[in-house]
Amino acid sequence: MYDAQVRAAAVAAMARGESLSSISKRFGMNRATLRNWHARPAPTSDPTGCPRCSNGHLPEGPYAHLLGLYLGDGCLSKHRREVYALRIACDDSYPRLIDEAADAATAVHPNRPAHRIQAAGHTSVVSYWKHWPCLFPQHGPGPKHQRKIELHRWQQEIVAANPELFLRGLFNSDGCRVANWTTRTVTGHPKRYEYPRYMFSNESTDIMHLCQQALDLLDIPWRMSRPNTLSVARREAVSRLDAFIGPKS
Repeated sequence: MYDAQVRAAAVAAMARGESLSSISKRFGMNRATLRNWHARPAPTSDPTGCPRCSNGHLPEGPYAHLLGLYLGDGCLSKHRREVYALRIACDDSYPRLIDEAADAATAVHPNRPAHRIQAAGHTSVVSYWKHWPCLFPQHGPGPKHQRKIELHRWQQEIVAANPELFLRGLFNSDGCRVANWTTRTVTGHPKRYEYPRYMFSNESTDIMHLCQQALDLLDIPWRMSRPNTLSVARREAVSRLDAFIGPKS
């Protein structure tokens, strides 16, 4: 095996036009290795590295989704050797949501599997990594609604580029699509009308504000039906959310 510096120097020499024989003699590797390096450039990022404190890659779409899930039903807990567990609590009634949470966690941290731990009435999707606090700096003691929740600039940029996936994570955690009804008088008789709407509930005013901002980015109208509950009820707005959220399953 050759270290990254030797490989980089050999590849640079090939790029300058130096012969394979010359490079092989200078660095002590065979020409087949050099041809392989030329055909398959070394990755520019470390798959095991942290996207924030080293050169790891952060897939922004899955991260935006995972951030929404974390703000809704997620937490970090510290284990031995500075390893943290990211836990996303998922209702067992919605197996698709469990699969999506596991897929998002695996996409962001592909070096380790996402575990599914069964509990009473729910499944926790759990992923272990020393660097989860780097990706979720909102981590802190106590419930989220009892502390300030603000996104860092780099997180804001990711959400701004992927508002649909961020909202999908939020609504999959603390939201729902429900059927409401009302009555109207038609030719002197009451008539019942049903219509769908989306609801998002969260005790944190900061997280609620993040949901509102993401909806505003997409020009989707909303209103607050209660201090802790947001509603999207206009037909066109519901259709927009149906395109990237939809009913839970």
